[in-house]
Amino acid sequence: MKDVVIIGAGVTGCAIARELSKYKLDICVLDKEEDVCCGTSKANSAIIHAGFDAEYGSLMAKMNVRGNKMMDQLVKDLDIPYLKNGAFVACSNPGDEAKLKALLERGRQNGVEGMTILSREEAVRMEPNLSEDVTSVVYAPSSGIICPFTLTIALAENAAENGVSFQFETTVNQIDRTEEGFLIQTDKGELVSKCVINAAGVFADEIHNMLSQNKMKIIPRRGDYFLLDKAAGKHVGKTIFSLPGKYGKGVLVAPTIHGNLIVGPTAIDIEDKEGTNTTVEGLEMIKMKAGQSVKNLPLNQVITSFSGLRAHEEHHEFIIEEVSDVPGLVDVAGIESPGLSSAPAIAELVGDLVRKILPLEQKEDFVATRKGILNPEEYSLEERNELIRQNPAYGKIVCRCEMITEGEILDAIHRPVGARSLDGIKRRARAGSGRCQAGFCTPKLMEILSRECEIPMEQVTKSGKESRLVTGRTK
Repeated sequence: MKDVVIIGAGVTGCAIARELSKYKLDICVLDKEEDVCCGTSKANSAIIHAGFDAEYGSLMAKMNVRGNKMMDQLVKDLDIPYLKNGAFVACSNPGDEAKLKALLERGRQNGVEGMTILSREEAVRMEPNLSEDVTSVVYAPSSGIICPFTLTIALAENAAENGVSFQFETTVNQIDRTEEGFLIQTDKGELVSKCVINAAGVFADEIHNMLSQNKMKIIPRRGDYFLLDKAAGKHVGKTIFSLPGKYGKGVLVAPTIHGNLIVGPTAIDIEDKEGTNTTVEGLEMIKMKAGQSVKNLPLNQVITSFSGLRAHEEHHEFIIEEVSDVPGLVDVAGIESPGLSSAPAIAELVGDLVRKILPLEQKEDFVATRKGILNPEEYSLEERNELIRQNPAYGKIVCRCEMITEGEILDAIHRPVGARSLDGIKRRARAGSGRCQAGFCTPKLMEILSRECEIPMEQVTKSGKESRLVTGRTK
């Protein structure tokens, strides 16, 4: 009997797991993928939004602004790179300046601090590569950039250190209400839990509809992106948005926390909840729209393109509540942008909801902090030499594009909720994230995974399940 089962190991599920790990509860996180951060949390804009876009009074607005304010302490506790680089919302049509003023007023109503409108001259002094069409901008200094992988993994690691268990490659097939709570049937067996938290992303409606008579529909909304080389990373310093439209915040251009440049996304509603393929049409749309706010984009330096799915609910609002006709089931659904920004606030709210379902007794030994993977690049030459003397693995470069050592890769594998695939290493240590996109380091990474996980080379995968890279051996 578990006290709480959380379905979904994205940033929301992992934030909830960490929040609830403060209490004396038996908690298990289930995910159908091979690792944390494999769904919506894996492929997004990596922005901590200020909170000016969501409608005043909405739960989305409240969670965004609260989450933004919580982020400073959270990244300090979890040792996560984070930069408040600020954001511009660019107006390219003088006739739209009333919309810009309305956005400013909405942000102020939502509680966003420091927002102002800048003239073209003021904005260009800060961002010289703004398009010639930009007439004015809203400036929100509290917007920031973060790595969604690092944030999700850090939350999961800290939750695990505080007693939460994680069960991957586990698909929930059916949930039934029982006198004791919930019987959860999976492809790996059955679990019984007093409380179920539905944080299943684009699949949240399927979990909800297994139990509730009040049906829910989540629409997968695909967003395509370009990721540019680090040589293009300083083309802009702030996150540059266009004025929001019907389908969200529009195409943005932003630096990443690791020094690249990201451009996107599109917003295309689809039916396939696994449909993360990019399209020629989507990528061409990004090229056209990004150029409306930023000039001379160096799109000849694209190192990869990708797409992700947002869990869009038809009312464009977060659903965070105990389900009215299923006591003990808590929906955390419709968590699209600004879900990443809102995750710590959502976890806090879910903690309050669970407190009404179960008696919560606070732990005396909760550990709030976590230390990230050691980065030799941050050391002085003398410190690095001493590190290598103590552990020679930190002197062996495996990924030349990102200068990632074998020591960092070993750490990624052996940490709590450690990497078990090439993508798992990439998310934690960035090996394979650079210009060659793992073209050179894959064989060595496979060798290390095989050795450290004590599995044959044929069982090493790119991203779990059947994604094997070696199909057999020759005699």
